[in-house]
Amino acid sequence: MELQKSPYTNDKLEGLVQLCLDEAKKQGATSAEASVQIEHGLSVTARLGEVETLEHNNDCALGITIYNNNKKGSASTTSFKPSAIKDAVSAACNIAKFTEEDNCAGLADASYMATSIQDLALDYPWGIAPDEAIDIAIECENKAREFDKISNSDGATVNTSRGSSIYGNTHGFVGNYTFTRHNLSCVVIAEQDGAMQRDYWFTTSRNPANLESPASVGERAANRTISRLGARKIPTCTTPVIFEANMARTLLSHFVGAISGGALYRKASFLLDHLDKNVFSDLVTITEDPHIKGGLGSSSFDMEGVATQPRTLVENGVLKGYVLSSYSARKLGMQTTGNAGGVHNLALQPGSQSLDDLMKDMQQGLLVTELIGHGVNNVTGDYSRGAVGYWIENGEIQYPVEEITVAGNLKNIFQKIIAVGNDVDQRSNIRTPSVLIDAMMVAGS
Repeated sequence: MELQKSPYTNDKLEGLVQLCLDEAKKQGATSAEASVQIEHGLSVTARLGEVETLEHNNDCALGITIYNNNKKGSASTTSFKPSAIKDAVSAACNIAKFTEEDNCAGLADASYMATSIQDLALDYPWGIAPDEAIDIAIECENKAREFDKISNSDGATVNTSRGSSIYGNTHGFVGNYTFTRHNLSCVVIAEQDGAMQRDYWFTTSRNPANLESPASVGERAANRTISRLGARKIPTCTTPVIFEANMARTLLSHFVGAISGGALYRKASFLLDHLDKNVFSDLVTITEDPHIKGGLGSSSFDMEGVATQPRTLVENGVLKGYVLSSYSARKLGMQTTGNAGGVHNLALQPGSQSLDDLMKDMQQGLLVTELIGHGVNNVTGDYSRGAVGYWIENGEIQYPVEEITVAGNLKNIFQKIIAVGNDVDQRSNIRTPSVLIDAMMVAGS
């Protein structure tokens, strides 16, 4: 499982990138960029106390993009042989001959290249053997199955992976980092009076020492599943809604989509021309910190070699920045924000209240713990998704609810955030606590 056993050290991978770039120059490219990714890992799923799947993966890929008089061509290969690399470069050059010139195409400006690569503590190898992973998965699932109402299981899964990513371009920039990611999940089914419910829990980290224990994951999966038994519909109404932390993350994902350069220059965003305007309630501040040690989205440079920087995207509700690559920035007449490939550790800054406190403040309304479907229009902001959760009365959970839809418009939903919790879910590149929305339409019976 150790990366060192691979014949491709980071130095050799950098050599492959440089070989790509040199070959591109030989074939007449005015500029070029290349990247190499290798990743290997282990995945084990146990179900009903037995091994269901055991998989090893060992993936590698090399991509080359060449530019010639603002014409662009890209190609890739999974073979690292010099002949395969030469063929990939030739394919990219041939493709460029047939593309239209685009004045916005090209490498990110040389002045934006990262000049120092920080050690962001992304590499924590987990030298776990398959039989050890099997034991962990079985322990996790067995804990969940100890609960009386758990009648079946979709299994517990252990995943561990380690890889390296190298990017270089003809500005002379070459950067690399090695990373790990490990997770444990459990999905179980509860039954009562002939009705069944399904739920799950998971833990993820770059460092295996920071994973929740197998027993804890199994117990939380079981408790969440059992708590959904007896779910019912509620009458259609307009009511306050709390998005549990991992569901609040989806709201920020829609926000990121709306302020991303591709949507903006295509004029396909409900937040077009909203820079320096109020887009959230003044309780909301959203930051990006690419340099968090061990962060799931940490990186010193983006996919174009541009140096990443901590920044504030929303300050007290006001939109302060977009999410731009060099191409989308040029299309908009702006500068890249170091976000080629996406955001890096985006965070909704927490408040001081727990989830219980938010429910007490809400008194009556809906707590959303799962969302279903993709009913979001990025152009208009119209929002309508199936939901599962709990009905709250007198500040406390009364019963589970299902077969409902929560709806509104994201511009209004963002403005109606009246409280932000302190229960930050860090299991993603987007970190969020629970949020309380003043009012949303809930369609039920």
